[in-house]
Amino acid sequence: MKNLLQSRELLQQQIATTEAQLSQLKAELELTERQIAAETTATSEATSRSEVVNGGTKPTEGIRRYPLEQDEYRRYGRQMIVEQIGLEGQLKLRGSSVLIVGAGGLGCPAAMYLAGAGVGTIGIIDGDTVEGSNLHRQVLHRTKNVGKFKVDSAIEYLKELNPHPKYIPYHTHLTPAEAPSIFSPYGLILDCTDNPATRYLISDTAVLLGKPLVSASALRTEGQLMVLNYPPQKPAEKPSASSTNNSPSTTTIGGPCYRCVFPKPPPAASVTSCADGGIIGPVVGLMGVLQALETIRILTQTTTTTATPTTPPTLHLFSAFSNPPFRSIRLRPRRRNCAACSPTAGTITLDSLRSGLMDYVQFCGGVVGPQALLGG
Repeated sequence: MKNLLQSRELLQQQIATTEAQLSQLKAELELTERQIAAETTATSEATSRSEVVNGGTKPTEGIRRYPLEQDEYRRYGRQMIVEQIGLEGQLKLRGSSVLIVGAGGLGCPAAMYLAGAGVGTIGIIDGDTVEGSNLHRQVLHRTKNVGKFKVDSAIEYLKELNPHPKYIPYHTHLTPAEAPSIFSPYGLILDCTDNPATRYLISDTAVLLGKPLVSASALRTEGQLMVLNYPPQKPAEKPSASSTNNSPSTTTIGGPCYRCVFPKPPPAASVTSCADGGIIGPVVGLMGVLQALETIRILTQTTTTTATPTTPPTLHLFSAFSNPPFRSIRLRPRRRNCAACSPTAGTITLDSLRSGLMDYVQFCGGVVGPQALLGG
């Protein structure tokens, strides 16, 4: 009897593992189909443009004579003049992929400027629909799109702004089980959400996958911005052999994560959303624009290194009615005992995310449903 019970338990574990793998494969297949659809649309639009240019008499040449197309030189010329961008930086932007989590007050301006700058692939995830109360600050959405999915409303605007990038929509709220497969294809993540539970989930996933994260928030007249896990380093990547347990270099190879900065979530009673606390449109717009700027700065870096960054991790604070309105706080490096990014003390893994066992809402002291994991 004991052997039968053990066999049953083993089979149940194998079934659970297989179901998790199947779920991940389905998510990856869905993403691939989205990318194929985006590629097909982009190719069709490019063909239409080339037919117009050639008078509709012959197709465009399949081989480029120059790194960028004529329209791209014209479109991006002003930023390519800037020394820090140039042709090399523009090509890096075109070859980059970013995922924007949240198509609200932060995500809209961030997406607008990244699309305008020529980032090659832009994924946007948000399960909410446009409401009239969003329009004073969420600048991609228009009155006619009230009731429409935010990602569809945003991409509709972005395609009119710049048809060159590939836009990949995710009409869903972010969940721990799906986050790893959604994040995997992208090189950089933007956290444009408005609640602590989602911030911890986004940071944990980005760290475990080795993705840099640009995070911002805004409420009332104040905002904050920080770049996390940069230079990116997965917890499994141990510090170099030259580092010792007493050396600070063991904690400065990779940039800190959200848990390093905020090991404990704020009390649930102190958390206020824009709907309850209010927000001034230009405040959240400014933070979203700064997210886009930090993203462009990272994507156009000439070198990528896992050494200590020349610019220490910094928390930038903005207060619209203070003088001066900006101030910065230098952040500490990675915490040795961080549950997410520590190579020795880390307890959060990709498997624990995919299994659905991680309850971020409960961790943050909330009692709301899964839909609250993504704020607009």
